[in-house]
Amino acid sequence: MPETLQAIIASVSALLVLAFALFSAAHAVLNKRDTRAVIAWVGLIMLLPLGGSILYWLLGVNRIKRKARALRESAGRGVLPLVVEPARVGERWRALASVGDALGLFPLCAGNRLAPLVNGDEAYPQMLEAIDAAEHSISLATYIFDHDAAGIHFRDALARARARGVQVRVLIDGVGARYSRRSMVRELRRVGVPTRLFLPMHLPRSLAAFNLRNHRKLLIVDGRLGFTGGMNIRAGNLLADPGRHPIQDLQFRVEGPVVAQMQRVFAGDWHFSSGEYLQGDAWFPHLGVAGDVFARGVPDGPDEHFETLRLIIHAAIAEARQRVTVMTPYFLPDDALIAALNGAALRGLRVDILLPERNNLRLVQWASQALYWQLLERGCRIWLTPPPFDHTKLMLVDGEWILLGTANWDPRSLRLNFEFNVECLNPALGGHLERWVEQRRAAAREITLEEADARSLPVQLRDGAARLLTPYL
Repeated sequence: MPETLQAIIASVSALLVLAFALFSAAHAVLNKRDTRAVIAWVGLIMLLPLGGSILYWLLGVNRIKRKARALRESAGRGVLPLVVEPARVGERWRALASVGDALGLFPLCAGNRLAPLVNGDEAYPQMLEAIDAAEHSISLATYIFDHDAAGIHFRDALARARARGVQVRVLIDGVGARYSRRSMVRELRRVGVPTRLFLPMHLPRSLAAFNLRNHRKLLIVDGRLGFTGGMNIRAGNLLADPGRHPIQDLQFRVEGPVVAQMQRVFAGDWHFSSGEYLQGDAWFPHLGVAGDVFARGVPDGPDEHFETLRLIIHAAIAEARQRVTVMTPYFLPDDALIAALNGAALRGLRVDILLPERNNLRLVQWASQALYWQLLERGCRIWLTPPPFDHTKLMLVDGEWILLGTANWDPRSLRLNFEFNVECLNPALGGHLERWVEQRRAAAREITLEEADARSLPVQLRDGAARLLTPYL
């Protein structure tokens, strides 16, 4: 009798495991967009029915999308819609501008002014000055907020603002907060600054959200003045005294109606993390005309804005007529993006890709090198900018269309991270940035197809093996 019972239990358990595996595999087939991800997950589930299924439900299912949508819908209740002067886009750029409209993003609005700030030496003094001049509210979101000389300056400025009666909210990514050995989150809370972590890490409970990082960098003061770009808060961005790890980067000072879009994104992230609503004139004042730049905020992430940035990049490459310029620290494009860049080069456009000569992430550099030949053989040009490590994220099309912000050209930014970019249209701003990029290119070294092919066999094998890790880098 015991043997019969054991046999029944074993059979029932095997059937349950099989049913669980089949259900998990079917869920992956029906819900995963990337064919390679479907094959990988189904293969793992078939190889390890129980273990693979458990891993799939822990790591392969996007629960953030549903939670974010529910929270942000509730956060939007009672909030007045953004009222902006619509941009009257000329015929040349009308089709590209309509892409963001079709994706349901913020409207492309007129009346903005954007000024590039090179490195922390230019950006940090203006950001700190804005914090010290704040009268009503300060919103600060960052991926990394180091406890170093630069971080302490920001901590003290935020504490002073709080002491003046300014409403201050600081949001730091749950993974990025761990880059600093000494917690700046604890320091900010100690001096009375309301601070939250975005998806805090409490392993193993938060394992499913480990890869979903808030990579946005936003500073909005009084709802009127904004700063965004690729810059975290850390001493390495101050090249006058960077310490052991100097970083070049580009930040932007933003004024005009698009600042309200930046604030709306921050308010959604803050409500997601704290449950608090940010409403009223202190956070969303009326914004008048500040300049002549057409601009639109482009949020992207694994929630309701999934892959919007990727689609806009594809559309921009397709609309290019003369030149496409890409600057990014981490360059791991998928086959579709490589094909789009190659297609532009084959149409006779100049395609320039500027990458750091010495990357701070060795595996990413190796994986990126394994892709060079695919672009070089079709006429794209790759330039390696000299140290210090260049963290700039910028895309220019025909000297008029600009995409700036926080996203890299890699799977993590384009599929997993919460990012914020700004789409701009303005020949003066585009021309200014083209001249700045040209200065960077003049100091860079061009990689040729012959040089890429001349790598030794061990190096090619190393780079190719690193490329296999691209989905995880």
